[in-house]
Order: sequence, then C-alpha cells, then structure tokens
Amino acid sequence: MTNQRGRPSVNARVTPLVRGLIDEADMLRLIVEQGAEGHTLIDAGANCRGGVEAGRRIAEICMGGLGQVAVQANAAVAKWPWAVTARSADPVLACLASQYAGWQLAHGEGDEAFFSLGSGPGRALARKEPLFDDLGYADESATTVLVLETDRPPPSPIIDKVCRDCAVDPAHLTIVITPTQSLAGTVQIVARVLEVALHKVHELKFPLDRVVDGMGIAPLPPPGTSFLQAMGRTNDAIIFGGAVHLFVAGDEGEAAELTQMLPSSASRDYGRRFEEVFAAVNGDFYAIDPMLFSPAQVTVTAVDTGRSFHAGALDAAMVDESFG
Repeated sequence: MTNQRGRPSVNARVTPLVRGLIDEADMLRLIVEQGAEGHTLIDAGANCRGGVEAGRRIAEICMGGLGQVAVQANAAVAKWPWAVTARSADPVLACLASQYAGWQLAHGEGDEAFFSLGSGPGRALARKEPLFDDLGYADESATTVLVLETDRPPPSPIIDKVCRDCAVDPAHLTIVITPTQSLAGTVQIVARVLEVALHKVHELKFPLDRVVDGMGIAPLPPPGTSFLQAMGRTNDAIIFGGAVHLFVAGDEGEAAELTQMLPSSASRDYGRRFEEVFAAVNGDFYAIDPMLFSPAQVTVTAVDTGRSFHAGALDAAMVDESFG
C-alpha cells in the first residue's frame, strides 16, 4: 500500500478500516447515511450514542492506518485506571501527515456558520497546509476520508470544497463526525497524545526525519456534558496525564535538549485546567501558548547510543480536578 512516490499511502491503508466501520455500524452504534452530494456520512455521536470502540477505530483511521490505538488498564492515575494508547512505526506520517487536525474548513456566518478542523488521510491529498512542504509528502488516491470534530454534518459548500481540493468524486468521499462531548470523540481526541508530541517536535525545529518510532498513553476521561467541559477534559488528559516515548536518531545531546523542551510544563500557560486557560483568553484558542499542547511526561531515546532522557511528570491531582 504505497503511493507513486514509494511511501506508504495513508488513503489506501485506511480503506479497509473505513469499510469495517460501515459494515459494523449497528454494533458500534453509528449512523451511516448518504449525503445529498453523494458522499458517505458516518455519525459517531451527534444523533447516535457511538462508543469507546468506535472512537478507537476512528483514531486509527485518523492515523492513516499507520498507527495502532488501544484502550487498556493503566495504574498511572489511580482514580482513572483506563487509558488510551497510540503507537506507530512511522509516527511522522501517521501523526502529522494524517492525524493532525490542521485543515480549516469554514463556511457561512452567524448562527449558520460552520467551522471544523479536518483530520485524516484527505489532508494528504489536498495538501492545503504549509506543514506538507516540510513533510515532503503527498498521497494519490481516488477515495478518501476526513474526520471532523463537530456535532453536525458539513454543508454542501464544504463537501464541494473537499472533493475539489482532494480531486475525488463525492461518491468516493467519506466524512466522519465525532462531537467532542461524545464517547467516540473523547477517545479519538485523547488518542492524539503521540501526535501533539510530534507537532511540538516540529514546532521546536527538531528534524522530523530523525524521529524513527514513538508511542504515547493518556488517561481516558469521562465525556463532558458541554463542548467546553469536554474540550477541557480531553486536553487535560494529555497535558497533565499524558506520557510519550520517542526514539530519535543522531546526536544524543540534541535528543537531551529536545526532551527538556517537550513536556507541557515548559509552557507559560501550564498549571491551570485547560477550561480555565481557555476562559482567561476569552475563547481565543490562538492566544494560548502553543507549547502547552504536549504530554506531561516525555522520554526520548537516542537510538544510536542507547541513552534515554526524561523530563516532565504526571499530575494526578490536576487530572482528578479536571475529570471531576
């Protein structure tokens, strides 16, 4: 499953995962419909219950079929013994070329306005983000899927834009919607624990081609009863309860320096629940220090020398406060 450039095709790899989601929709408590434009719409929590397993599978779709997501027992945070794990042998492509929610999709104004950030393999077809210039990655596929963190289907102009930018027929487009406060949405967001670390590695200008492997884990929060509470809990799960292990090639001194800068505690906004941080900037997401979006605890192993470096720490008290 490679593209014409000889690299893994994230779109080809998710095709059987999307088919499985559709075939087992009843068991997963999903709604599958055909949109007016001819695309397939999978509702994972807006007008149906969805669930943890649906979120786990959707997270693997977000990772372009290049990552494995699991829900497992974990004693790191005593009151919340279940955690979401994400790992990948190709973390740069899995996390940054596919999973990262970097494609801004907006239409309309006022009460009718629609806005969502698209994640998943469709991003690697459209390549609308400057990030892809740094990755040097593009995919080719006649079919694609996007995952949107929203509670309503995207309007026709958004579907038209996605099809145009991805160069696919609407009949070959699948849209998955996962509201933040749904069970599936909660799982697929927390499964980004490895992705936020990779994104911060990129922001810190560490060469991405030196990242050779990675894994992450974060406690699974209860879903929030409102968008703000749900957004806060899923972010806090990573910021205060997430742990990531990266394996990097090259100079071990640079690996050590990277380790010290990666944890969320290196941010000026660290120390308060995310919902409080968000309120303090009057809901301006972009006013928050971007360095906050990272795991609480980080281990970086320099594979050429075998030495490992550690920074940050889990904060169970803040996790407890956030989860309620």
